[in-house]
Amino acid sequence: MIVAATVVWCCVFAAVHAFWALGGGVGLASSAGAQLATRRPLWFVLLGLWGTAVLLLAGAGLAGWSAVVASSPRWRRAGTGTIALVGVVLLVRAVAVESALLANVGGVRTAAGPVETRWSLALWNPWFALGAALFLALAVQLSRRYRGEPRTES
Repeated sequence: MIVAATVVWCCVFAAVHAFWALGGGVGLASSAGAQLATRRPLWFVLLGLWGTAVLLLAGAGLAGWSAVVASSPRWRRAGTGTIALVGVVLLVRAVAVESALLANVGGVRTAAGPVETRWSLALWNPWFALGAALFLALAVQLSRRYRGEPRTES
């Protein structure tokens, strides 16, 4: 169940980024800001949109791989560690941005504007927190599954 939810989370977010990269505009300004959404510089489309979509699909692949691949204990531990790291990065991102917006650190809330701030607090940061919870829950599940395995290659 956790694997499927993690894969779905990644694929939905990847699809949103692909939609934006292909020219879709719904929701982009509330996520990236009106200026980037309007101008869409090449670096933003390639790295910020397509790059993120590719990373999300890699995350979906990693989560799916963790459920079906019967690899050596070393690779399973490496995969579990990577999944945990992804969860931590997503959690830090969600908490840092949420905290910065709520406290208006460095005037970030003022610079973002009320619409972007509202969407970030109500949708985007909770979405990142959900992804963090899924990846971290998957890492815990995998570590419990593999607990007690020998540390040598089999």
